[in-house]
Amino acid sequence: MIIESEADLRGMKRIGEICGLTLKLMLDRAEAGMSTRDLDDIGRDFMLKMGAVSAPIQAYEFPGYTCISLNDEAAHGVPRKDRFIRPGDLLNVDVSAVLEGYWGDTGATIIVPPARADFVKLCQATRNALQLAIELARPGQRARAIGRAVEKYAKRRGYRTLRELGGHGVGRHIHEKPSIPNFHNRRNRDVLEDGMVLTLEPFLSAGRGRIKTAEDGWTLRTVDGSVTAQYEHTVIINGGAPILLTAVEGGYV
Repeated sequence: MIIESEADLRGMKRIGEICGLTLKLMLDRAEAGMSTRDLDDIGRDFMLKMGAVSAPIQAYEFPGYTCISLNDEAAHGVPRKDRFIRPGDLLNVDVSAVLEGYWGDTGATIIVPPARADFVKLCQATRNALQLAIELARPGQRARAIGRAVEKYAKRRGYRTLRELGGHGVGRHIHEKPSIPNFHNRRNRDVLEDGMVLTLEPFLSAGRGRIKTAEDGWTLRTVDGSVTAQYEHTVIINGGAPILLTAVEGGYV
């Protein structure tokens, strides 16, 4: 999506805020012993209160209002009544929603206490990778340059990026062009434009960096059982620093 009017800007700011607030509320409330379905219900109730609709449900008939992934689940984890959050888990929540035709998307990873030092290191490196992507997101920048920088940063710290997952255009639908890879994809010739709305979302892995689809047909797990972290903002390319639509006070990303 390209922002074409003040109405577009207002609409994207509103859905971005809703996504950011939903994510913050869910991560604030997450605790050991809670099922991932109970956590998803918190997100559902807040979205409905704000008048928003779950993007994965609307777009793909996903069996949950949000995606909740634990440990070796890299993304698209299905909320379940029998999937319980445990002490020390690495918990990722990805929130995407729709309001009045505008779509937003955000995500973050936290460690359920007690925190392991290696998990803390992975999360901090992934946050830093997102910040690096944000700093590079300027008009005229090639999308693959962002991927190259993220991949280089990850490798220097002993991690790999998940090549199958990356950022994307958003705004009129949950997944639009351009693709924003988390590696140096030489075939990607997309160039960022002023007013473009997209997500930046590095995924860093402590293992081989490969994923597979679980038996439920949705959840993406690492092939070697290694953990991953992800942080994501929806942004507007805006001349200088991009506008972070999903950033909220006290948020996790």
